[in-house]
Amino acid sequence: MIMMNSFRLSGLRAIAGKGTLLAGAGVLLSACAMSAAGPSTKMVNRAQDAPLADSNIKIIDVSDAVARQVLASNRTASFSSMLGDGLVAGSVVGRGDVLDIAIWEAPPAALFGTAAGGDSRQLSSTSTARSTSLPEQMVSSEGVINIPFVGTVVAAGRSTTAIEREIVRRLSGKAHLPQVIVRLTRNSSSNVTVVGDVASSARVPITAKGERLLDILAAAGGVRQPIGKMTIQITRGQQVVSAPLAAVISDPRQNIRLQADDVVTALYQPFSFTALGATGRNDEVSFEGTGITLAQALGRFGGVQDQRADARGAFIFRLEDPAALDPVTRQNARLTPDGKVPVIYRFNLKDPATFFIAQSFPIRDKDVIYISNAPFADIAKFISVITSTVLPVASVASVAATTSQ
Repeated sequence: MIMMNSFRLSGLRAIAGKGTLLAGAGVLLSACAMSAAGPSTKMVNRAQDAPLADSNIKIIDVSDAVARQVLASNRTASFSSMLGDGLVAGSVVGRGDVLDIAIWEAPPAALFGTAAGGDSRQLSSTSTARSTSLPEQMVSSEGVINIPFVGTVVAAGRSTTAIEREIVRRLSGKAHLPQVIVRLTRNSSSNVTVVGDVASSARVPITAKGERLLDILAAAGGVRQPIGKMTIQITRGQQVVSAPLAAVISDPRQNIRLQADDVVTALYQPFSFTALGATGRNDEVSFEGTGITLAQALGRFGGVQDQRADARGAFIFRLEDPAALDPVTRQNARLTPDGKVPVIYRFNLKDPATFFIAQSFPIRDKDVIYISNAPFADIAKFISVITSTVLPVASVASVAATTSQ
């Protein structure tokens, strides 16, 4: 019996010894295979000089001056400054418009006194004034109209008042004290085209009221996506200007009066950035078309992980517009095929001043915000592997030793 117990204890020790060796091998293999979730701070800092040759990455420490320059380049042109208010429809006649023309002649009516369809008005017991309404006149493709006793009158590109004066001038000496009223009865030339992500694409006529951008969007049934994700583009001649719809709603100056032949395009643009590394949440995060700052972005993905993050290793990876860079950096930069510069903006979250800069530093669409692991994080991970692997085996060996006594 004693020999049997000794045999069992020897076998247990052997198993424990082999387990320890296997655990040790497992730890070594785990240590070799273990890697961080992304590049370390040191690796990112060396990216500018790495042999990734053709990338020519620029690393820029973000200061107040850098933030101001990026913010200045991030300002988009506004509708009010670039386009201004359009002309009120009806003030200028266009080709295809239909005009109603009435000519009044003081008594005794010499030229239009016996015209058919005239409207006699009693002025006194012995005299009457007569108006003659001509058939509606459509402005021809040449931009002219034809009036009896007057001839051809250029109408396109002129106001109704200017047309009235031209007719009166030509009737002088033919009619007795003529007076003329010209009205635009059908507006065929003053239209705004609305396309894109609206309820109904359409050509919307603009009237003498002077319809503004939001009026035209409402006439097309409004946009089909959330306001914060919509960008409005206005094309006027050779000019193309874009702005977030939310900015138009919040700033009445951007709700400009449109003019004939403007094209309004509603674009659905869900902007987003990606948070990676030792962040509170690795995710693609959407944001509004009006934009957000770095401080807001940090809050949206839960900040950084206190146990893992290297506060000195906060980076923004961006394909930057050359206009946002200082002249020296811009001069030495190698552009991507679409004219951008690969840039890594580096932040030190240990510096309290960084959080003031972060309140104005803009985040752009497709940015990648990366927080690297602190150097001790990999050591802690290694110790965790040892603890979870070796201690159970060590406990078995301890039990075996106790049993043998």
